[in-house]
Amino acid sequence: MRLRRFLMFSLLAVILGATVAGVGYWAYWNYYARFRPVTIAKHQAEIQKLLDQAGWVSPQRSGPWIYMITYRACAECARYQREEFPKLAEANVDTRVIPYVRPDREGLSLSTAAERSTVAELWINRSWPLYLEWMATPRQQWAAPALKPADADIARTAVVDASRQFTAKLEPLLKANGLGSGYPILIWRDRDGFLKACACSDRRTYHFIREDLGVADEAPSFISLPGPEPQPDVLPEPEAPAAAPAVRAPAPDPLATPAQPIPYNGKAQPLPPGKKGEPAPGTQPQRPADSSNIFY
Repeated sequence: MRLRRFLMFSLLAVILGATVAGVGYWAYWNYYARFRPVTIAKHQAEIQKLLDQAGWVSPQRSGPWIYMITYRACAECARYQREEFPKLAEANVDTRVIPYVRPDREGLSLSTAAERSTVAELWINRSWPLYLEWMATPRQQWAAPALKPADADIARTAVVDASRQFTAKLEPLLKANGLGSGYPILIWRDRDGFLKACACSDRRTYHFIREDLGVADEAPSFISLPGPEPQPDVLPEPEAPAAAPAVRAPAPDPLATPAQPIPYNGKAQPLPPGKKGEPAPGTQPQRPADSSNIFY
């Protein structure tokens, strides 16, 4: 009986330990390991040669470099550039962008004529301002102004095909090193000189790159806004009380009885200007010359 109980508890302990170990390994892989970049241990020389020969554009900074392989309709690529390029710029990292044109799929073109013309121009002339202007314009509104059409030029069409061949050669070499699928593809060298790559379609991969390149997690703002000017610690002077409105004396009523009666002296009082025959205010009416004609 005791032996059976011991075996049951031992079996439960083994199952519980295996479950905890399995959950721990899954959590480690799901939340950390699968976002780590891969270290290139195979075909390093071939990968570096492809990067050097590609038509990349950059701001020509003097610090460490990082390559970003991208295409125009890649939303994750635009997000990485929007969120991480300012931080890389603060650390003087030379961001080298390699745009390419995706091949057609089942007879359906995955690129526009303006996109093909722009990629050809970038590969030939390496204009960083043109790339910034291209990325700042919505894809549907970009018309490749003042650029030679690649579809009508054999040489530029060959450049577009070269961008496709570049990714067709690079992707198998990266997969041989364990890199998964996804864009943007980022390739750089860490502080020890090891070549690393990342299919960074998730934000949780970003901090590994910043750590290898010595980039701060939070870049300072490019624009310094002035703060409010300091005010002296003095209480404001009290406001003077508002003056009371002046009270106007009421206008005299011409029909009102005077405060002191005016005595009658038997002389006719001059009439004020107005209606004839009306007594002036405050005076007695005049007696008629002959009072016998008044009927009572």
